[in-house]
Amino acid sequence: MPYGNGIITAQAKQPLVSFGVISDVQYADIPDGRSFLGTPRYYRNSLLVLQKAVQKWNERKLNFVINFGDIIDGFCPKPHSLNAIKKIVNEFNAFDGPVYHMIGNHCLYNLPRENLLPILNIPNRDGKAYYEFSPIPEFRFVVLDGYDVSAIGWPANHPNTIKALDLLNEKNPNSDKNSPNGLVGPDRRFLMFNGGVGKEQIEWLDFVLDDATRSNQKVVVCCHLPLDPCASSNEALLWNYDEVMEVVHGYGCVKVCIGGHAHKGGYAVDSYGVHHRVLEAALECPPGTNAFGCVDLFSDGLFLTGEDRLASQEMVF
Repeated sequence: MPYGNGIITAQAKQPLVSFGVISDVQYADIPDGRSFLGTPRYYRNSLLVLQKAVQKWNERKLNFVINFGDIIDGFCPKPHSLNAIKKIVNEFNAFDGPVYHMIGNHCLYNLPRENLLPILNIPNRDGKAYYEFSPIPEFRFVVLDGYDVSAIGWPANHPNTIKALDLLNEKNPNSDKNSPNGLVGPDRRFLMFNGGVGKEQIEWLDFVLDDATRSNQKVVVCCHLPLDPCASSNEALLWNYDEVMEVVHGYGCVKVCIGGHAHKGGYAVDSYGVHHRVLEAALECPPGTNAFGCVDLFSDGLFLTGEDRLASQEMVF
């Protein structure tokens, strides 16, 4: 892995801040299973992966942790959903520092937003789950709500549900809206288990990035759903990733976009030089393996040290 033109090594320079990352824990107290594509899923073992991650993060004395969504699995028996989510949140709370959560589709299969957001300590403003924070003056983190416009999580008569269903009916001719059959390329993203960012959130993002630019801050954008087709399978993309990235590319402050959802993970640099890193899923770790990371953030780059199945990545700004 090259180390020129920016970061030398994590040992040679002192990071401005260090944080932990994990995605798609998707815990459930059920036997192991498989995805619809046949990939093995280890529902109980993901708890052990999280416990190992928290232990490592505490040993390294990291400043904070970001969970990239899907805290429990959609196959979790619904009478047990609340207790399962609380169980995993308690494991995250064993970390000695702040933990920032975002919602994913599997979270919303289990609980509606109004019940989910308080448990995840996400500021609840009429069900909106996007927010931002600045752990240090030089950087701002933007957490997007990729299920703002969604057919899951909102009441059936909510305007965001209706918008989502209208979009799916327009873009996906299949009776099963989770099927991409017949859809080509990035159009395969128009599936019910994905979602989009609404107009109000787009305007908020534009405001935050403008403010960050005026404050001379660099920005890391976090979203459960990936924002670049070269870093993800088409079937996992945010519905309006192109609209979000048009806002992002209007400013020079966003350096990295990090996501989950596409369990194999991925990495790409777009034509504007923005790095896109999709994290490998904790759920798909066979017993004895792990998938989580420790990130060292520098003024000129970000170094992700991955554990086992989560690949390490250097991203120089």
